[in-house]
Amino acid sequence: MTTIDGTRADGRRLRGDRSRRAVLDRAVQAASVDGLDGLTFGSLAAAAPVNKSGIAGLFGSKEGLQLATVAHAREVFRQTVVVPARDGERGLATLWRTVVAWTDYSHDRVFAGGCFFRAAATELDARATGPVRDAVVAALRDWDAYLAGLVRDAVARGELAEGTDADQVVFQVDAALDRADLASVLLGDPDAYGRALAAVRSTLVAAGADGDGLAVGR
Repeated sequence: MTTIDGTRADGRRLRGDRSRRAVLDRAVQAASVDGLDGLTFGSLAAAAPVNKSGIAGLFGSKEGLQLATVAHAREVFRQTVVVPARDGERGLATLWRTVVAWTDYSHDRVFAGGCFFRAAATELDARATGPVRDAVVAALRDWDAYLAGLVRDAVARGELAEGTDADQVVFQVDAALDRADLASVLLGDPDAYGRALAAVRSTLVAAGADGDGLAVGR
């Protein structure tokens, strides 16, 4: 009896996990286009295989849904941009692969509205603090810290000049990537990603990188 009950409980958890994933897969796409404030149990129930009361049971409140959506978007981003770029030589090569992976992520519309976090930052940047805004801020700060760590690794390996200001490099990289996302999504600029890669390459070369290993590609 204990085994049977355990199996049933495991089955319920698996179904709950599948339902939660299905709702969040839809929620990150919707939020990238309509914003986190645009998420409602009703709109998601119309698009996901879970009814409105089921979604309410999974997330408890709209804020709970928004927080779970941000967390899910972070994991999608990590698996799409960060993890693949770690496969190979470390240092400057990893930094460059990460930048290229980011342009692929935006170009390929992993999120329908372009970069989820640029869209969320635009939506929330002028608002008073709160749990959802704080979650987006934490995601952006973690991304900057990760990039800065890659820059410092490249400096330690002698691939960038000693004394390179990692935070300044990251600021310039972020500026190029964010502009590329905006120019592609809003303006339909077909050259946006090539220009972004060229801008990042120039930033890294100015910091002492050998540009021969930084192929723009787009």
